[in-house]
Amino acid sequence: MNNSVGNTARLVGAGLRALLVLTVICGVIYPLAVTGIAQALFNDKANGSEIKDKSGRVVGSSLIGQTYNLPKKDPNDAEEAARPDLKWFQPRPSNGLGTNSANTQYSLLLSGATNRSADNGAVNGRCTRDSEEGTLCAQVIAAEDAVVADNSTSTHKVRPEDVPADAVTSSGSGLDPHISPEYAKLQVHRVAEQNNLDVKQVEKLVADHTIGRTLGFMGEPRVNVLELNTALKALVEG
Repeated sequence: MNNSVGNTARLVGAGLRALLVLTVICGVIYPLAVTGIAQALFNDKANGSEIKDKSGRVVGSSLIGQTYNLPKKDPNDAEEAARPDLKWFQPRPSNGLGTNSANTQYSLLLSGATNRSADNGAVNGRCTRDSEEGTLCAQVIAAEDAVVADNSTSTHKVRPEDVPADAVTSSGSGLDPHISPEYAKLQVHRVAEQNNLDVKQVEKLVADHTIGRTLGFMGEPRVNVLELNTALKALVEG
């Protein structure tokens, strides 16, 4: 009996010591070591890839897209369509991802794909103006019309064939922070006009913020919209 109790006590003691040691190693030393290495070697990424304006104020993360819309005429009208603020470069569309029904007290930007196929609403295999309302084809046609109308100026007309795919379709998450260089260039004349800037200045801004393929061969060239708009604000404010 005494041997049994003694063995049990030793096992419990060993288990408690193992628990204490593993708690210190896995719960204290390891997280501190990983955090320290991340802060030392990857400080920007470890802190959320923050983007700051010229005053040092954090304006967002380079990893998450933002919308640049005008304030609603009626903040309480959930049905009022968002209108883009045309003085800013616009990101990819983020609509069509469902409505915020979880907590209507806040205007949340939902993340998720539309789960619609590329030919959703197509007529005879093509997206046309006869596409049924609410389908992906109808959304793409409407978005294309809006891009053409919004970005055409008195001195520069945008043609439908000039509109790239990312200007009329959302990404898989709906929160893509990047647009293609083609979509950024398409917006240059409108942004220059809205901000009383020379077109060459805005073209240079886009060129300076165009990111090439990762390691020269992975992915596609892209422009981070938040970084571009932050630079645009600094240029406008002088």
